Amino acid sequence: MSPSEPAPLDAREAYRLWASTYDTENPVSVLDQIAVDQLTPDVSQQILLDAGCGTGRRLPSTGAAAPNLAIGIDIVPEMLRAGRKREGESQILAAGDIEALPVSDGICDTAWCRLVMGHLQSIAQSYREFARVCRRQATLVVTDFHPAAAAVGYVRGFHDADGNGHIVRHHVHQVDDHKEAAAAAGFRLDARLDMTVGAAVAPAYELSGKRGEYGDQLGVPLVLALRFVR
Repeated sequence: MSPSEPAPLDAREAYRLWASTYDTENPVSVLDQIAVDQLTPDVSQQILLDAGCGTGRRLPSTGAAAPNLAIGIDIVPEMLRAGRKREGESQILAAGDIEALPVSDGICDTAWCRLVMGHLQSIAQSYREFARVCRRQATLVVTDFHPAAAAVGYVRGFHDADGNGHIVRHHVHQVDDHKEAAAAAGFRLDARLDMTVGAAVAPAYELSGKRGEYGDQLGVPLVLALRFVR
């Protein structure tokens, strides 16, 4: 890290500062959404859990394809407050830690854990929690900042409401780390996507003021997406 770069913030402090601008798309969030759309089964008539939901902006709440209940859990109060204006009859937003989910045993048909695992030094307990709250034959979709991107120096970063840039502290977890932790909890890897920078995310570089970085990052995998089943 050069002297001009900010020191990384721990996840709670970072997301507290990020809450007011979190809903603005960026290349990582766009790739995450594309991957999750591809990996998530039909959730209509299901109970869907989004653990580490942020503002809950991704939780589906209307339409024929919406779940019976969508539960969003996040550890940062500022994120939840920013998202409560969208909370509907079929949505619940609640405070909680993905290593100790405030959810009953065996109720979730599908669970998401999106760009959260990298904030944890160890991921074993979070997978055990997903095993606890998921039904048999449930689907778990996990996304993470891609270890290949971290290996070449890319970081998770954002700008707060005042325009100040920040870096979020990140722990690198390889694919095998996820597979081993998931298998120990009773999950089997069913699908993998390596989401690379390409035309689909070019508009996000424009919107986030990173047009100059698009060419440099073209072809770089930014998001790792894994689907597990029980």
